[in-house]
Amino acid sequence: MDCNILDTAFGKGKKLVVLGGGESGAGAALLGKKLGYEVFLSDRGILNDKYKRILMDEKIAFEEGGHSPDKIYAADLAVKSPGIPEDAEPVVNLRKKGIEVISEIEFAGRHSRAKMCCITGSNGKTTTTLLTHYILTRAGVDAGLAGNVGKSLAAQVAENAHSVYVVELSSFQLDDMFDFRADVAVLTNITPDHLDRYEHKYENYINAKFRILQNMTAENLFIYGWDSPDVTAKIKTIDVVPETAPFTYSADESCAARMDENMLEVRLDGRIFRIDADEISIKGRHNVYNAMCAVLICLRLGLSNEQIADGLRTFPQVEHRLEKFLTCDGVSYINDSKATNVDSAWYALDSMKTPVVWIAGGKDKGNDYSVLFDLVGRKVKALVCMGVDNQKLIDNFKSMCKIADTHSLEEAVRAARTFAEPGDTVLLSPCCASFDLFKSYEHRGEMFKQEVRKQCLGKNMENQAAI
Repeated sequence: MDCNILDTAFGKGKKLVVLGGGESGAGAALLGKKLGYEVFLSDRGILNDKYKRILMDEKIAFEEGGHSPDKIYAADLAVKSPGIPEDAEPVVNLRKKGIEVISEIEFAGRHSRAKMCCITGSNGKTTTTLLTHYILTRAGVDAGLAGNVGKSLAAQVAENAHSVYVVELSSFQLDDMFDFRADVAVLTNITPDHLDRYEHKYENYINAKFRILQNMTAENLFIYGWDSPDVTAKIKTIDVVPETAPFTYSADESCAARMDENMLEVRLDGRIFRIDADEISIKGRHNVYNAMCAVLICLRLGLSNEQIADGLRTFPQVEHRLEKFLTCDGVSYINDSKATNVDSAWYALDSMKTPVVWIAGGKDKGNDYSVLFDLVGRKVKALVCMGVDNQKLIDNFKSMCKIADTHSLEEAVRAARTFAEPGDTVLLSPCCASFDLFKSYEHRGEMFKQEVRKQCLGKNMENQAAI
């Protein structure tokens, strides 16, 4: 079956404006051209050479370093990159003029018949997305990877259509989705995050996450975290149309996925899947949750128990998420740079089995660190603060463990090595955004690994092991 509904004359005589020239923007521009639109892409910043080359090769008009109002406001339809806030001047003016503004995911979804497995949540969505896609493709399913990871959904719909897509969705993407419908929707959990984009109102952020339920029917499946209090509280106040499949770390038999001692058990569509948690390649409570979501999706899509178990056993670790990358002088080094909020750091600390030297800090997003007190008191021997302003971290944890106040990555790694002894773990799990010292969490993670290797391997080239 053709998974696309690509009418190459659909946009004939119409103008499409794409705001933002990253992965999603370039993909939307490619799909717009394929549909016959007159496409114009505008980016306030400077385009990455990769995307600039794509636009030039496809002869798609674009500008960088600013916006041209006369061209933008002549649009019949506008596609906005998720990083552009709703109060940005071009977006405000487009809406005032009655010009529809949508996300790249919404745009792509309007021109595809493929099954959409969509995953959102404050934490766990990237690993769940990658794990699900891995299991599907390893089993021979024609599945695309899109959204916050993988290639632009719009670009794939335009050039390399798949029968199934596994799509990671941020709240920013969901904000500009209206007609899109998920066949399977996953809401891993909700904890406070990105409140600066939601008028500093947690309820607005919660509502954005629940937009994933839009347009779903009784034949669709909604998978959600039973152990996330704000998810279950919201569900009690709304009419949930699709079939529901809650998952829990407890032994609660009312949930579709649960723990039976150390066995992960999933029941769906008249089938039962069981696997010992120790057999799953990625460890920790948070990864049990991720595995539950992936199993539920794959059961709904008809994979065999053997195919699912094989994927869970062989899935490689995710970069920047509890990535154990080096052991040196008996100390393990773990890069968890993707832990940009308190909840992510909680799961990281919860999974630690040895004494921890914890590196944290960055751009604080109004964090409440009190939920970490018990774990820090039991597991952390020293906290290395790494950021421009570390006072809040120091004030919260100074009575629980040793503290080092550092303001660069080099200082932080040096301090961590001073505290760490054989058998310990040095864990970078920042709790905070990266933008005080780094370009992104990926940049922070890469620089951390580079600095650790430089200090460790430069000091002792014989007594080390790369992992």
